[in-house]
Amino acid sequence: MANFDIIMPKMGESIEEATITNWFVKEGDKIEEDDVLLEIATDKVDSEIPSPVEGILKKIFFKQDEVVAVGTVIAVIDMDGDASASVEEKTEDTGEISEPDPVIETPVPELNTEKVSSSGDRFYSPLVRTIAKEEKITQAELDSIQGSGLNGRVQKKDVMLFLENRGGAKTEVHQVEVESPAPAPAPVSTRETPAVKVVADSGDEVIEMSRLRKLIAGHMIKSKQTSAHVTNMIEVDVTGVVTWRNRVKDEFLKKEGVKITFLPVFLNATVKALKDFPQINASVDGDNIIIKKKINLGIAVSLPDNYLIVPNIKNADSLNLTGLTKKMNELAVAARSNKLNPDDISGGTFTVTNFGTFKNDIGTPIINQPEVAILAVGAIKKKPAVLETEQGDVIAIRQKMWLSLTYDHRIIDGALGGAFLKRLGDYIESFDPESGNFKI
Repeated sequence: MANFDIIMPKMGESIEEATITNWFVKEGDKIEEDDVLLEIATDKVDSEIPSPVEGILKKIFFKQDEVVAVGTVIAVIDMDGDASASVEEKTEDTGEISEPDPVIETPVPELNTEKVSSSGDRFYSPLVRTIAKEEKITQAELDSIQGSGLNGRVQKKDVMLFLENRGGAKTEVHQVEVESPAPAPAPVSTRETPAVKVVADSGDEVIEMSRLRKLIAGHMIKSKQTSAHVTNMIEVDVTGVVTWRNRVKDEFLKKEGVKITFLPVFLNATVKALKDFPQINASVDGDNIIIKKKINLGIAVSLPDNYLIVPNIKNADSLNLTGLTKKMNELAVAARSNKLNPDDISGGTFTVTNFGTFKNDIGTPIINQPEVAILAVGAIKKKPAVLETEQGDVIAIRQKMWLSLTYDHRIIDGALGGAFLKRLGDYIESFDPESGNFKI
């Protein structure tokens, strides 16, 4: 009997649990590879989970609306197609799941000494891994195969096509069962016990937090408990940026098909400053500081229901101003239409949030874990300013804006945080309204 455990997947670096919002199948159903089994939701994104194998859905351990920790077994598929075999139920006295039947591995000839496995966001079914092992397909080759299944999942036919193109011969494949995962940790609760009991007075309106609001609350508290938050602020002159944008906005829309705002210029400047100060583009792992090679720029997007989500622009340092504008608009549209995928909201290295959208001048945002800093961009306003000229100081009307940098004081000292913020301000103030480039 070959059982395959369906595991609650990890949907992002900081995600520890997810809520099952809908099952599309029931116990006893015949399942094909890539059939959608269920839908799950986190505080960041909703996703459909496909089956990596075919067989009979033998057991479902969690019902709709239950919160499940990442790595927990949520269902079992019998790959032999025997739906009559029983699986022990959850014990009523402890609420824990009893272990499924022991797994028996089918011996396979040891033809490939390199172990292949699921890597990154790519999951390979036991069947695919078996073929790779028998046909001596390396991990790099397997990762390079374009999948034709749901969400790009690699299927048997994709591997066989790869072998044909590589000149390999088809081989009869035997299914093998992988070892059951180690017991998952108990679900982590995001509910915080208030220090003071609050009693609603007569006439007060009591509104229960939504599932999403509870999860957001838990993540915000965790971030404050994890990082030592410090915020620096600086006011910058953005007259050059405003002048340039007002001059090119109509032509840009006609040529590129998207509206140009001020934010892409600030994102471009942020990328340049992060290259100058790579310690800001980092994460903390215990006693180790991980300096991120990639710059994946998170952009806080406001949703219609007053929630925020932070998709990120992958490899933002490889994009020019036009590329940043198009990618930012693409992610914003996907976020507001609930079409983001898990990759869009995972792997961020630095986040920018635009308080100016709400006409706010200054803010002190909370760090988006596991990053170590977040930038807030305030509203642009006309202000009188003292300018130095050859004839002496004069007072002129200038476009001004506040930048706020919140950083993790565990690894970023005030000197480093202040130097980064000053460099970012210098880049923005050097923006040439004629060429659309930074002078420094």
